[in-house]
Amino acid sequence: MEDGMLATHFGHCQYFAIVDVLNNQIVGITQEVPPEHRPGVYPSWIASFGVTDVIAGGIGQRAINLFNQQGINVFVGAPVKKETEIVTDFLAGKLSLSANYCNHDADHHSHC
Repeated sequence: MEDGMLATHFGHCQYFAIVDVLNNQIVGITQEVPPEHRPGVYPSWIASFGVTDVIAGGIGQRAINLFNQQGINVFVGAPVKKETEIVTDFLAGKLSLSANYCNHDADHHSHC
């Protein structure tokens, strides 16, 4: 998250919104400031909170793979909205996901 909205670059966010859900309803939201961004750090750190799903705008394939190894599902291409809107849409099956706008190919070196 960045300034209360989904950060477009996963690795450059100000904080993560950890959303607790019970019976398909949001029951709590905690803001966690991430450790220093280094390759491979976020997946294990996020897993330590018991997270089962990550919703991101843009994120690199390596990070997706590392999250999957932690048993965490990754949903990519989420719109820039508040966390409550994103999670409410997700729980209702109405979250519109577009293409992953984080690209780590040879021609474009965006860091997400």
